Amino acid sequence: MNSRGMWLSYILGIGLLHVILLSIPFASVPVVWTLTNLIHNLCMYLLLHTVKGTPFETPDQGKARLLTHWEQMDYGVQFTASRKFLTIIPIVLYILTSFYTKYDRVHFVVNTVSLLTVLIPKLPQLHGVRIFGINKY
Repeated sequence: MNSRGMWLSYILGIGLLHVILLSIPFASVPVVWTLTNLIHNLCMYLLLHTVKGTPFETPDQGKARLLTHWEQMDYGVQFTASRKFLTIIPIVLYILTSFYTKYDRVHFVVNTVSLLTVLIPKLPQLHGVRIFGINKY
């Protein structure tokens, strides 16, 4: 996330997902915003908080194989610019989704649960913690 233009590419990717979902003829605008939020948060959760290890050989003698990608990011240093960016984006998307769904109760609850699902694992207190032993190995 530190490479040049990565943040812009990330935002454009979310925008592209939203435009693709808007092209579905029978989907209303509130449903499309909720789907955009849910798909983004699901992908973020799966890629950052469940996948462990590295896709290439590292000189750390296997220490990274027990850490998720979020825990490995920026060598485990908390509150870097990349981590702040990846924490702010779901919040901004949640606010936009809530606005465009006109704070409908069903959409609001679904989007709130989705937001909490991606924000809680990002807390510094949960660095390296495996709740109920899930994803321990």
